Amino acid sequence: MSGRMHRGWHGPGGRGGRGPGRGGWQQADLPGAEDAPAWLQGRLPEGWFTGPPEVTIDREEIVIVGELPPVEGKFADTEAGRAERAAAAAGRISRFREQTRDERIEIARQAEHRYQRKVAWGARIGDTVELFTTASVPVMTRLRQPERIVLDTLVDSGVARSRSDALAWAVRLVGQHAEEWLGDLREAMAKVDELRAKGPTGEGS
Repeated sequence: MSGRMHRGWHGPGGRGGRGPGRGGWQQADLPGAEDAPAWLQGRLPEGWFTGPPEVTIDREEIVIVGELPPVEGKFADTEAGRAERAAAAAGRISRFREQTRDERIEIARQAEHRYQRKVAWGARIGDTVELFTTASVPVMTRLRQPERIVLDTLVDSGVARSRSDALAWAVRLVGQHAEEWLGDLREAMAKVDELRAKGPTGEGS
């Protein structure tokens, strides 16, 4: 997940949107989710996180990432020390994940019923972030939430008519600004195909 999520509501999902594919919630039916951060803050047990969790919302998914207390211990300011600190943070996050599993499942069930979106969890300690679950959304592209939000922003702003149109617009934009790089890439691929066609050769063969 690219970029840092903001504490509180983020993303266009709160205005309603398209459901998760055929048979899913339609734009007129999808409940708003503007109050999801406040609802979660009241629903989450005290002591789980050091502050309000970061909540990111789109039309299919609510991602909840909470900050855990920093790991204790002295770690040298070296590459090995930083690796040890990251390993300790990963262990703390893993412990939190196991200890809170049942209650997180129940909170997610309630939130999914209330907001008609899948719920994903994650935890952060400093620069170490781990997402426990992310929704596999049956949309036209299996993109993660940050990428879906980009497409939805293009749709909501009127730049594109649909996610498919927004994706095509983005591809065209990349093509315009990366034509030289794409040309080099195509040339390199052609050379690889040529080498594959020749096959391995050597003396005495």
